Amino acid sequence: MAIDEAKLNDFMGRFVGDLGAVMHAATVVVGDQLGLYKALAEKPQSAEALAQRTETDARYLREWLSCQAASGYVQYDPASDTFSLSEEQAFALAVEGSPAFIPGAFQVAVAQFKAIPKMMQAFRTGLGLGWHEHDVALFHGTERFFRPGYAAHLVSSWIPSLDGMEKRLKAGASVADVGCGHGASTLIMAEAYPASTFVGFDYHEPSIAHARAAAKKAGVADRVSFEVASAKSYPGSAYDLVTMFDCLHDMGDPAGAAAHVRQSLRKDGRWMIVEPFANDRLEDNLNPVGRIFYAASTFICTPASRSQEVGRCLGAQAGEKRLRGVVGEGGFTGFRRAAETPFNLIFEATP
Repeated sequence: MAIDEAKLNDFMGRFVGDLGAVMHAATVVVGDQLGLYKALAEKPQSAEALAQRTETDARYLREWLSCQAASGYVQYDPASDTFSLSEEQAFALAVEGSPAFIPGAFQVAVAQFKAIPKMMQAFRTGLGLGWHEHDVALFHGTERFFRPGYAAHLVSSWIPSLDGMEKRLKAGASVADVGCGHGASTLIMAEAYPASTFVGFDYHEPSIAHARAAAKKAGVADRVSFEVASAKSYPGSAYDLVTMFDCLHDMGDPAGAAAHVRQSLRKDGRWMIVEPFANDRLEDNLNPVGRIFYAASTFICTPASRSQEVGRCLGAQAGEKRLRGVVGEGGFTGFRRAAETPFNLIFEATP
């Protein structure tokens, strides 16, 4: 075996960075769940002062703070022996709902680690692993990870990119949000368009229960409902708009889901499909964003599809060409890319 030492050193440098990131992930979840980032965002503090403020142990906290500083997630001032968050770090770690809020992503990562035994079996057998079979950290983490992006773009740019839809929603329209999970996307739309009515559908009963409670808390339960139903069988017809957020690629029969969407729409209705950003060719997705989505696809998306009927397994990096094909199989004649962000592609499909 001929080893190029420079190439080996380069790879080992990547390994050190990756291992540090993996081990750091669990500390982010702990800091988020214990409110450590939020408390530290208030002012610079010593480990002892922060421990008193958060009712935690000072010795553990000093180790945690040191880890955060080494990772670049916290600032350390050796002169005063205090720790703090910069404005940018606080915006990403302590401001729930900010467009840069990231702790939810680490909850998803933790859920993936908990699924390792099940995924080893899935690799050996080819069987699937349903969304409902994952640890609850996945459900909460997914909502917290995706909600900031939806809050930043859904009302301001994605819906306005659909032909005439913003005007219809302001006047009063009927909307079905399919695969709604905890209902974050549904509630963002409902709060922005009070003249319209919304119903969220998801096959996962605990997520629907969570969404119903969230609608009550938001004060919109009078015109927002949530029901347990699959993408191929949800009730209702003559919807002005059907939406799917980051879930079409998870479905076992996405073409069947597309056919049901078409049947449920008005003749002049629209289907908005939000999917993870992906190019059509694998080699064009070999980048940091693609790395995240391929990892999620391996442990979450592809197993979810494999667990269902047909098991088409589009994967989280399906790309526009494959999605266009699926939508066409469902009977839609119009399909276009309406908008995009570094993390999402937004498509408009018309009957």
